Amino acid sequence: MNGDMLSQEEIDALLRGETVSSESNDENEDFNVNDYLDDLQQDAIGELGNISFGSSATALSALLNQKVDITTPFVSIIDTRRLEEEFPHPYVAIKVNYTEGFSGVNILVIRQTDAAIIADLMLGSDGLSPNEELDEIHLSAVQEAMNQMMGSAATSMSSIFNKRVDISPPSIDLLNTAEGTGVEQLPDQKLLVKVAFRLKIGTLVDSEIMQLLPVEFATNLVEDLISNNHTEVVEQKPMMAEQQLINESPPVRENVHVPLPHEEIRSHQAPVERAKEKTQQNPNVQTASFMDFDETTPVQAGTKNLNMLLDIPLQVTVELGKTSRSVKDILELGSGSVIELDKLAGEPVDILVNSRLIAKGEVVVIDENFGVRVTDIVSKSDRLKKLN
Repeated sequence: MNGDMLSQEEIDALLRGETVSSESNDENEDFNVNDYLDDLQQDAIGELGNISFGSSATALSALLNQKVDITTPFVSIIDTRRLEEEFPHPYVAIKVNYTEGFSGVNILVIRQTDAAIIADLMLGSDGLSPNEELDEIHLSAVQEAMNQMMGSAATSMSSIFNKRVDISPPSIDLLNTAEGTGVEQLPDQKLLVKVAFRLKIGTLVDSEIMQLLPVEFATNLVEDLISNNHTEVVEQKPMMAEQQLINESPPVRENVHVPLPHEEIRSHQAPVERAKEKTQQNPNVQTASFMDFDETTPVQAGTKNLNMLLDIPLQVTVELGKTSRSVKDILELGSGSVIELDKLAGEPVDILVNSRLIAKGEVVVIDENFGVRVTDIVSKSDRLKKLN
């Protein structure tokens, strides 16, 4: 309404039997980020997120074995009453609380399809055909990836703010605003600061990852950052002034030595040139001589002092076989699972001392215990070499 006059939209709404309230006008209000954060605060929040998530990208890249880029932060203000417009797709929300250094909450939001690819890569697959229906194992994989990211971000913030910053273990939930699920993860506040980053994972993902912060917490971060930088500048001023006094002090001219022309030239030579002069001098080159070793030499040389080593305990291990499996295979193990080894049935087992192979044998039963009968053993010289 303008004064006592109704607008055309309000008149049409009244003719349709609809009520016009100030609450509906508030819900249609567009929030301008400049009304809550000035340019300096926006730049500081964006740069803070850019630095912290730069290290997070490195951590995620190591986990996924893929090139990860997180760039181009964009700061905006969102209304929690209009979440369905802000998050129209199914998402995954990861929430952490700051337990040391700050008091606040930080929420990461990524699309569910992107989270499925991250989970697929974490479980040892190629990420090309992920299961978009995230079960408990996939959510745990995403949670661990985000835990590594947020841990790296907290470490970066510790360096930026020059104090210890720690976070709680992340909690994860599916966020579907159309169905009203996962909304309880978000802070109970009307307005939130959203910092959106472009997320690229190899050729599999080209999307965005969003960071949600309460407005008050975001402004506190900026104030702490600015005050911390100001303190550093103030502390450096006395040192700069002291250094200036030292520089301005007249030089002491006692025991001054006036160099001769050839001395002056040599004193101004660069260290690299002096090193080059030493290298160019004729070195004393001699042919290296080595002892001749045969099969008996190590044994004969070691036998003299072998009695000093006879009481040293060594760890003897019998290896039936081995294999390698991905994280996905390990997580799928259960009671009754069969693991195939790299040896055929009936093959000799390996006998190792301090993880060094010294013999082969066959498994036998002695009373109620397993044992190994040695069938083949390496030579004494080889055994001594392996014990070194």
